[in-house]
Amino acid sequence: DTEVLLRLYETRGTACLQALRGMFAFAIWDERKRTLFIARDRLGVKPLFYRPGPKSLTFASELKALLQDPEVGREVDPVAIHHYLTFQYVPSSHCVFKGVAKLPPGHFLVCRDGKVEVSRYWKLACMPKHDARTPAQIEGLAEELRARLEEAVRYRLISDVPLGAFLSGGIDSSAVVSTMSRLTGRPVKTFSIGFEQDSYNELPAAAVVARRFRTDHTAFMVKPDVVQLLPELVSRYGEPYADASAIPTFILSRLARRQVKVVLTGDAGDENFAGYDRHLANRLAMRLGALSRLLGNRAARALLDAMPHGARQHDLRWRLKRFADQLGESPEARNAGWQSQFGPAEKARLYEPDFARELASLDSRELVFARCRESGAEDFLDAVLYSDITGYLPDCLLVKTDIATMAHGVEARSPFLDHRLVEFAARIPIGLKLRGGQTKWILRRALQGLVPDEVLRRRKMGFNLPLDSWLRFELKEMARELLLGERSRMRGYFRPEFVGRLMDEHLSGRWNWHNEIWTLMLLELWHREFVDAVPATAEPAVA
Repeated sequence: DTEVLLRLYETRGTACLQALRGMFAFAIWDERKRTLFIARDRLGVKPLFYRPGPKSLTFASELKALLQDPEVGREVDPVAIHHYLTFQYVPSSHCVFKGVAKLPPGHFLVCRDGKVEVSRYWKLACMPKHDARTPAQIEGLAEELRARLEEAVRYRLISDVPLGAFLSGGIDSSAVVSTMSRLTGRPVKTFSIGFEQDSYNELPAAAVVARRFRTDHTAFMVKPDVVQLLPELVSRYGEPYADASAIPTFILSRLARRQVKVVLTGDAGDENFAGYDRHLANRLAMRLGALSRLLGNRAARALLDAMPHGARQHDLRWRLKRFADQLGESPEARNAGWQSQFGPAEKARLYEPDFARELASLDSRELVFARCRESGAEDFLDAVLYSDITGYLPDCLLVKTDIATMAHGVEARSPFLDHRLVEFAARIPIGLKLRGGQTKWILRRALQGLVPDEVLRRRKMGFNLPLDSWLRFELKEMARELLLGERSRMRGYFRPEFVGRLMDEHLSGRWNWHNEIWTLMLLELWHREFVDAVPATAEPAVA
C-alpha cells in the first residue's frame, strides 16, 4: 500500500486523494519541495492529531503519542470541556489540550516554510436527489443499494489474516453478515455480546441471524467489572469520552481477537438511512406543527414531569418525557437538544461562576447548527443526517470503534462507510428513509429476502448498557467519590450542590440523570489520568 500511495502522490500531488477509497491517515515528507503532506480519509475512520509549534509540527494518530513530545503541553481547554459536556466527546477540530487540533475528516494539511494550511478535499452532497416518483424507480433504487452494499463488502473481504464480523442482530450488522456469507461461500466467524439483564441483551436476535446464515458464531455473556475496566478505557481513549457503548465494544474486541484480526461492522447504517429514534422524533415534531409548541410549553412539561416514568432508560414513559422536553424549541434546537447531555440551561446551573465566565455565551449546539447549514439540503432531515455523518459519526462512533478494536490488534472495517455508498445514500429522498413511522425504510426494502423478516421488523437497540441501574447500585459509591470528593471540587468547574442534586434525584428515581452523571464521572477519571499525574508511556497494542 505504501509504495502505491507514494507513486500516486509522485504523479498527482495532493490530488492523489481523489483516487483513494477506504480508510486512511498518512503523512508524506516531500524532500524536493520541503513540504509535509498529511491527510485523513473522507469519513474520518482513522484519527489524526497535530500540534503546530514555533519551529516544528508534531502529529500522531493518538493523542497519547503526541503527548510524548515534551513541547506538547497539557493545559486543558475549557471550550473543549464545554463541548464535551454537551456531546460526551470532544468534537473536531477541537482537542482537550490547548494548542492541539484534530484534522477533520475529508481534509488534508500542508506544512511548508513553517506555515500550516488545512484544506478540504471532499464534501458530501445531498443534492440532486435520485428520481423516486414511481414504484419502478423506487425498486431500482433498492436494487442499486443492494449492489453497492455488496461491492462495499467485497472490497473489505480482502485480507491475508483471519476475518470475521461483529453481529448485534440489528439490521446493519445482519446485512453485512448476510452479504459476507453469499460472497465467501463458507461460514463467517461472527461475534456477539450480551448482558445479564434481558432488556439489554441482543444475543437472542444475533442467534437468529447466525442460524440463518450458518455462521461460526461465538456469543459472549458478560457481567463486566466496570470499576476495574474504567481506568483502562480512560487511558486508551486519551480525551474525555463518555459513550458507554465503548464498554461492550472494548470487551467484544478483546474476546474476538482470540480468533480473528479483522472484523466487519455495521457502523454508519443509521446515519446513512435515518435509523435513530431521534430522526423519527424530528419528523413527528415537524408534522405536529404549531401543536408541538403547545405540547412543549412549560405547563405541559410540568404536568408530564409529575407523572412516573419508570427506572429504565428505555421505558416508554421516560422516552415521552425526553421527546416533550424539546418540543417547544425550533427544529434545529430540538434536534441538537435530543443529542445533548447538558444543554445551556443545565450548564448555567452546573458551572461555577469563574468557569462560566471563561466560556461567556458560547453555545455548543451551534456546532450542530453550523453543520446543518453547511449541508445545502432542502429538507431539514437531510441536514440532520449530514450533521450526523460529518459530526457525530467520526467524532463519537468511529472513535469508539477504532480505539476499542486497535487496542487489541483488531482492524475494524464497515462497508456502510464506503464513500461511494455514502454518496449514493445521501441522494436518496428522505421520504424513502423515514416512511410510515419506520426508520431505514429503503434499506429494509433492499434487504427483503436477504435478512430474516424478524430482524427487519425489530426495533433498534444498539450496544446499550444498564447505566441507570449501575449508578443506583454497583457504581453509586464510586460516582459519589468521583463527583463530590475533594479532588473534583478543587477543579473549580462545577457547583457541588447541583451535582449532588443530580445524584439524589437519580438515586430516588425522580429523574433519570444517568447520562449526565456518567459524563461527569468520565471527565473526572480523565483528569486524574492525564492531568493530575503524567501517565507512563503507552503500552503497544497486541500485534
